[in-house]
Amino acid sequence: MEYETKSHCKYLIALHLILVAKYRKPLLNGNLGEFVKKTVFDVSLSSDFRIEEIEIDKDHIHMLITIGTRYSIGQYARRIKQATTTKIWKSFPYLKNQFWKEKTFWSDGYFVCSVRNASAEIIRKYIQEQG
Repeated sequence: MEYETKSHCKYLIALHLILVAKYRKPLLNGNLGEFVKKTVFDVSLSSDFRIEEIEIDKDHIHMLITIGTRYSIGQYARRIKQATTTKIWKSFPYLKNQFWKEKTFWSDGYFVCSVRNASAEIIRKYIQEQG
């Protein structure tokens, strides 16, 4: 991970972000899990953050991301959740049986912690060992 430089600042904001499926339903396996990973990568390409590492478990997803200074952490989490939920519902209509036709996928909250540059490798290794 490299420091970013803007006209008036230099920064490296690395975060360990965890999103959990609503009701902790173990849905993130097989095709749906891989679809979610790919969708998060697609969202990162059109947004101001970069995926450094990503891995899924049966009911949650771990990400090591680097973000810019333009938006808050909550805005990044919301963007990821909104974009993935929309695409998940279009591609996996059987989910209406899981969520009673409520177009949701993620629980309301999220976990995030900042990662020092020195410990980013430790977090990266931890995420790779998930699932």
